[in-house]
Amino acid sequence: MPRINRAIELLEQNQPVYYTGVHELTYENGKAQAQTWADYLLVEMEHGIFDPVGLSAFMHGLVDGGPTRSGHRTPPVITTLPTDGTDEQTMRANAWMVKQVLAAGVHGILLCHAETPGAVKAFVEAARYPFLADGVGKGLDVGRRGAGGQARAAEIWGVSALEYLDVADVWPLNPKGEIMLGLKIENRRALSNVEATAKVPGICFAEWGPGDMGMSFGHKDAHDPPYVPEMSDARARIKAACDANKIFFLNGVSESDVIEMIDEGVRVCSARSAGAAEIGRKHTKRTMPW
Repeated sequence: MPRINRAIELLEQNQPVYYTGVHELTYENGKAQAQTWADYLLVEMEHGIFDPVGLSAFMHGLVDGGPTRSGHRTPPVITTLPTDGTDEQTMRANAWMVKQVLAAGVHGILLCHAETPGAVKAFVEAARYPFLADGVGKGLDVGRRGAGGQARAAEIWGVSALEYLDVADVWPLNPKGEIMLGLKIENRRALSNVEATAKVPGICFAEWGPGDMGMSFGHKDAHDPPYVPEMSDARARIKAACDANKIFFLNGVSESDVIEMIDEGVRVCSARSAGAAEIGRKHTKRTMPW
């Protein structure tokens, strides 16, 4: 396969990717999820238990339940973390979470409440090895990920430890990279900095987090449309910052609006059903099996 991470493979073809959430981190559930309809799986550890042991078992289950119908060893896995991207100091203090999940063999991380450029810079650097050069001196300092976890991750990816080190970098900053880093710009503090935050190299995709954004504007439950004007304005501002910096925009899609979202430019889709993904795939004439 040209790619370990099929979500990247699809995005390189300008094909939307569709994901669904996972909460049960067991070996058995990994085997069950290996043939998922989704293009990647989001493991939610922001509000759930931070469980690297369960995550590792889940990843091994994916391997034993594979390969996928698309021919990849596993579906890609992206995780959220309990830490927020409040500022650089907070992200530096919690960089151990980044190391833990990457050593388990995941293919990406989504940073919640990415409020400042400093936090995002620290996030990217925590996910990169110090010998990787792309972007260093051009918005990033050297990576801070250390040696020791690569053999475990390489086993999940089905490559040698040395081969893993060649490709365990952030895409699209490094065209050979297999790791996707994403941001949730999901409150008013993050919104006020989005133009600067989106300029930090190493980010693949971002979303506007309507549930939390709504709370930030004083609404208890504003996750779903129709949105009040300040919510619509926030979404438009975040998408514009993504577009200006060639970052893929993430948005929820349903069977009724998936075509509209794709035509607007959404390429990372939180699919509320397999049916929405099927409609979208037919609309874009996708050829990769699912």
